[in-house]
Amino acid sequence: MTGSAPMPERITPVEAFDRLRIRPRDLLVDIRSTMEYLFVGHPMGAVHIPWIDEPDWVENPQFVPQVRKLLLGGIGDHGEDAPEVFLICRSGKRSLVAGQALIAAGIEKVYSVDEGFEGPLDSEHHRSTVSGWRFRGLPWEQC
Repeated sequence: MTGSAPMPERITPVEAFDRLRIRPRDLLVDIRSTMEYLFVGHPMGAVHIPWIDEPDWVENPQFVPQVRKLLLGGIGDHGEDAPEVFLICRSGKRSLVAGQALIAAGIEKVYSVDEGFEGPLDSEHHRSTVSGWRFRGLPWEQC
């Protein structure tokens, strides 16, 4: 989709959490599917805007406008004081692609949370045992 757009800067879950605490106007966007967000859990305070969602599993054509709408909801998305956007997915892969789409659309301060919410699979095919937001003990909730 955005092959030539710059990649978002990668940031660890702990760094993202610390920065979000310091600047509460910044935006943490959980881009996983609705099922993942609801049933696996999500970072506390995250806004859910799926990048790819069920039932068709195609890219959300409204993703960029939905993020921009949140940014423009009284804060703006340009300039030195613009809020930063932190994207989190399951393991840190989808957030890179979604971040490229935001950067290509002119949103400047975009970060991809490395490790994601659950991190990669371990040797027994389990997640949240090696790395990720949840593994790092950061605040999360489940519906």
